[in-house]
Amino acid sequence: MKILIEIQDNKAAQLLKILKELSFVKIQSISDEKTQLKKEILDAVEEMNEIYEGKKEGRDADEFLDEL
Repeated sequence: MKILIEIQDNKAAQLLKILKELSFVKIQSISDEKTQLKKEILDAVEEMNEIYEGKKEGRDADEFLDEL
């Protein structure tokens, strides 16, 4: 399983020290840009799911393209 944890900079070193001691945990740093991209993609997927479930109203593709 992969998880993304957001933590204050001044607390990160402490948490990383603890996690590195766990043999079953693999740590990989990612850039802020990749973090933001992943968040935006997850938000978009969540919005699509809400549209499919009828919790949110979608809009017509032509309407979207007209905005561009």
